[in-house]
Amino acid sequence: MLSQSLSQLSIQTSGEGFLDLTSCLNREISASGLDTGVATLACLHTSCSLTINENADPRVLEDLAAYLRALVPPEGVKPISGRGALRAYSHADEGPDDMPAHIRTALTCMSLSLSFQGGRLLLGLWQAVYLWEHRQAGSNRQLSLHLIGAA
Repeated sequence: MLSQSLSQLSIQTSGEGFLDLTSCLNREISASGLDTGVATLACLHTSCSLTINENADPRVLEDLAAYLRALVPPEGVKPISGRGALRAYSHADEGPDDMPAHIRTALTCMSLSLSFQGGRLLLGLWQAVYLWEHRQAGSNRQLSLHLIGAA
């Protein structure tokens, strides 16, 4: 028989970068009493995102962050050709990193659906689930974790 669990996680970030959520998620799955099923994780913000990536070499995360900063520079946007004037972002209500954070979120992922078995996420040997903070200052982030499965 299938059961479900819906919880909200509060995650404190310390600023731009990656926070490994894997052990926290595994604790929540284990505590639910479910053994096998699907976990849907959703980020309830528009300036951070979720990603599954390598957990063995921190340079992978450094390179990802550098790539996205180059793709979405904080000062504004130029035409893709590189020719033309810089256009500053018009939305900066919460500071100069506001609009770049929204664009970075739109280009990445704000929800993930993952299988779990034995009360743990099914991930590859070198994989982890990360919250990717796109703002420079730390924030208290809310995540929704919906589990559907069998005991």
